[in-house]
Amino acid sequence: MSELVFGLDTFGDVTLDPATGERLAHPEVIRNIVEQAVLADQVGVDVFGIGEHHRDDFAVTSPEMVLATIAARTERIKLGTAVTVLSSDDPVRLYERFATLDALSDGRAEITMGRGSFTESFPLFGYDMAHYDQLFSEKIDLWAALQGEQPVTWSRGELRPPLRDARVFPTTERGSIPTWIGVGGSPESVVRAANYGFPLAIAIIGGEPARFAPFTDLYRRALAEFQQPALPIAVHSPGFVADTDDEAREQMYPHFQESRNRIGAERGWGPGTRAQYDAEVDHGALFVGSPETVARKIAGAVRALGIQRFDLKYSNGAMPHPQLLRSIELYGTQVVPRVRELLAAEPVTV
Repeated sequence: MSELVFGLDTFGDVTLDPATGERLAHPEVIRNIVEQAVLADQVGVDVFGIGEHHRDDFAVTSPEMVLATIAARTERIKLGTAVTVLSSDDPVRLYERFATLDALSDGRAEITMGRGSFTESFPLFGYDMAHYDQLFSEKIDLWAALQGEQPVTWSRGELRPPLRDARVFPTTERGSIPTWIGVGGSPESVVRAANYGFPLAIAIIGGEPARFAPFTDLYRRALAEFQQPALPIAVHSPGFVADTDDEAREQMYPHFQESRNRIGAERGWGPGTRAQYDAEVDHGALFVGSPETVARKIAGAVRALGIQRFDLKYSNGAMPHPQLLRSIELYGTQVVPRVRELLAAEPVTV
């Protein structure tokens, strides 16, 4: 197995001032994210990803702008998204923006595409939600055509005019933008990623990670069926690392609960309970605890799914900036080395 890649993801959640308990302004949250990424680079994390949202409880609407600032202050960490809502963006403009980020970062840019769990961007940019699936299907097809950076003739869509011998600039030094397809639980999305030859990123935000094995198996079978080479699979899951298990659980719980209930109320979910939270920490999708606990849980997920990358979504609702910095430090300096030790002692067989 190739060396496991470790990432950190944030959605740019608006956080609290630890001194006053008040919400920070969006500009300060964005500046704090830059500091978090700089620390991630310093402690050896491989990838830093920023998600896109268009609502008051998240500060980042343009991840590539924040990533460009991070690029100027870091040396080695790869810079990506978690996730870019392709359906409500234009693939050509998106490619131009990420080719620019790739130049500024000396070839460290990558992108993860998704259909969008949050849908505020659709009416904001004038897209009809009735075309939710069609928009992504057409735009991922155009994005795939842009890879290679040759003249593109494309006319496979109904929602966008065709292109005739179009060129996109700037070009990159490697001829493409590394692209992942983010999925939440749709077999169709898994097969589509394999069809286009894009690596797969599975968002596991609830339930035991091992129950997603049918999706990783489906992806590998689909790659073979489409005569694609073997490609990496990533898992993205929420979590938080503190010095002890109890400290991690207690610090994260109120922020996780408030965020979950706020978003759940919009989607018709009932209120979450402490018992549900503890069950997710013990056996489910929350990677919360001391470095040893989190490392053992990550190693278990890697073995169960045969993945090549693990991304911890370290931002959790309004958790204050100092707590996030400590989590990042422990993840890079203790969790990542410990996972490597555990996997060396018991190698992955998938």
